[in-house]
Amino acid sequence: MKFSPRHTGLALAVASLAALTAACNKPADKAEADATAKDTQAEGAAKKIPGLATEKEQVSYMIGMDMARSLEPVKDEIDIETLHKALKSSLAGEKLLLDEKQAGEIREAFAQKVQAQRIAKMMADAKKNLEDGRKFMAENGKKQGVVTTASGLQYQVLTEGKGPKPQASDAVSAHYKGSLLDGKTFDSSYDRGQPATFVLSQLVPGWQEGITLMPVGSKYRFWIPSNLAYGEQGAGPIGPNQTLVFEVELLDIVKPQK
Repeated sequence: MKFSPRHTGLALAVASLAALTAACNKPADKAEADATAKDTQAEGAAKKIPGLATEKEQVSYMIGMDMARSLEPVKDEIDIETLHKALKSSLAGEKLLLDEKQAGEIREAFAQKVQAQRIAKMMADAKKNLEDGRKFMAENGKKQGVVTTASGLQYQVLTEGKGPKPQASDAVSAHYKGSLLDGKTFDSSYDRGQPATFVLSQLVPGWQEGITLMPVGSKYRFWIPSNLAYGEQGAGPIGPNQTLVFEVELLDIVKPQK
């Protein structure tokens, strides 16, 4: 689940256009080509989009949308008029203002700049998230019904079940919702409409400890500090050093398959 973007928006744009070109150049037998051509003609004739009267305009706009999406992370570094000039000159076969060596040097320098900016932002976010998390946990631990364990995990019993408690080596079936301190949900089995099955030993330490506190049939709320979650690296929508909030409903201890 860990997420570590390494490509700049320019590289993503190139990759997107390369994938589109590859799809267009995919070989096909005559029968398939004839059928595809007929379907495309029929579909193209039926498409009426205000402001995009022809197929060429529609395709051009679609490519522009893909490029804009890919370039979103570096949009503040781009001059649209100059970008348009390079596209127009390149496609027309005109003499370009950069040779390949110059373009490579600029690409490498820009990639290093973007990477440095990303690292600086990640470090600033990590520091802020850590401070925010510590302040929150200090105040939250004073609230009635909130228990703080020796590791720093905090939990609150919403419903106490009467079943057995799982061991650290068990697998369990559970419903859960995970959110950040600002209330934003980043994952939810409830939204997917079915419970999840986990092997506890494969989960982050906060989950391993928390689930073993719960009798089957219980519903707990957990506050997991970053050192018991995804730490400085974060994961996907979870930023570096973010404290996580989970509501967990323990449904069953799952027997291992033989």
